Amino acid sequence: MRNLLVIGGAGYVGNEIIKHFLKKNIKVTCLDNLIYGQRFNLKHKLLNFLNLDITKKKEIRKIDKFYDTVLILAGLVGDPVSKKYKSLSIKINENAIINLINYFNEKKICKKLFFVSTCSNYGLVKRDIKIKETAQLKPLSLYAKSKVKIEKLLLKKKKNLFKVTIFRFATAFGLSDRMRFDLTINQFILEMYVKGEIEIYDHNTWRPYCHLKDFARLIYKSYTVDPKLINGQVFNAGSNRNNYNKIQIAHAIKKYINGKIKIIKESKDKRNYKVDFNKLEKKLGFKCIYGLDYGIRTILQSLKKQKKNKLKKNFLLGNFKVVN
Repeated sequence: MRNLLVIGGAGYVGNEIIKHFLKKNIKVTCLDNLIYGQRFNLKHKLLNFLNLDITKKKEIRKIDKFYDTVLILAGLVGDPVSKKYKSLSIKINENAIINLINYFNEKKICKKLFFVSTCSNYGLVKRDIKIKETAQLKPLSLYAKSKVKIEKLLLKKKKNLFKVTIFRFATAFGLSDRMRFDLTINQFILEMYVKGEIEIYDHNTWRPYCHLKDFARLIYKSYTVDPKLINGQVFNAGSNRNNYNKIQIAHAIKKYINGKIKIIKESKDKRNYKVDFNKLEKKLGFKCIYGLDYGIRTILQSLKKQKKNKLKKNFLLGNFKVVN
């Protein structure tokens, strides 16, 4: 039977990818150390869960079965958290991933390896152009620098016993069983609904975005194609139509919630880039189908199922529960 190992599968993106594969009747193993104290509640006859810490070599060696594909999502995800916990970030996002790659080669664990990187690798782009995969990488954050380091290792390693594909993910948005409200679109929706106001720094800076369901569709599509087609390839993962600046996102949300938009001139994040996703369509025949409006509507539907007073309290505490 076909089988997939998802490392870091209990997180925001991993949950959706695993659910998509289970619907396709593919056996999935989720490996996660539940670093944030969350529960992994997915249950299915084709799903196995491994509670392992990949920062420990002894734990890595417990991965002793063969998988046709390994998807690496694991990491301390995002610029703010990696900046705050620098040593831990390097320990997980660099050292642990390198140890995994070396171990997979040593033990011949898989045929294919998918590594999830980030469009943040492009950093600051002053010209009004869409960045292709061949563009120079200029990572600004520790998070992106770690991703670039692993990319280079995978692409130059000629003795890999597995085929490698790298996906530079756009900024994710949408509902997940392991919800995150620290991502731009999700955060703006929550702020407008709870506070009646969105505060925006660097309102004209551009980023690409992608719905979780499209990430899941893309990984599945890549899983099913001839490995030779994508071996050694890097793909920007997202959609051209989902390149937005922050003020555009705020106005899109305002169509659904009548609130204020407060622009703050102080700069917090210098990243600015539009991304070209044409390679996905040309090479894989893949198109994203979930847009910004869909993401806004579904998150709002979830929020409206909850009591407003409780939401406000959770907003202040930073705790949020999503009702699907």
